[in-house]
Amino acid sequence: MPARDIYHNTVKNALIKDDWVITHDPLSLKWGKKDMYVDLGAKQLLAAEKTERKIAVEVKSFTGNSEMTDLERAVGQYIVYNDVLLQVEPKRLLYLAVAEEVAHGLFEEPLGQLLLNNNRIRLLVFNPVSEVIVQWIP
Repeated sequence: MPARDIYHNTVKNALIKDDWVITHDPLSLKWGKKDMYVDLGAKQLLAAEKTERKIAVEVKSFTGNSEMTDLERAVGQYIVYNDVLLQVEPKRLLYLAVAEEVAHGLFEEPLGQLLLNNNRIRLLVFNPVSEVIVQWIP
């Protein structure tokens, strides 16, 4: 299994505070002979609708030497995981979890906006200090 991101437990705690139940840590995916591991799987009961919402969350800190390299790796990984999830668990939505600083920096720049506007990725934005989710960007 791959190493955990530095914000893994922070995002896990933020999800729990937001009434999500962690169901997988990590969420194992298999396609053909390839094994993949999304950082977290979670579910939330929607009492009014008596249904369940399921998500998968890939956590990224963007602390490498190159923001572009971090973005390329994160988006590539996201696309692979999302395509596999669409086949094996089509009702589970994938989110890329990033700290507020990354969301308000990289994803407010034209390239980040392009990815969001073209529905390439969904973001879960968290505050790393208070360990809370501050925004969901579909």
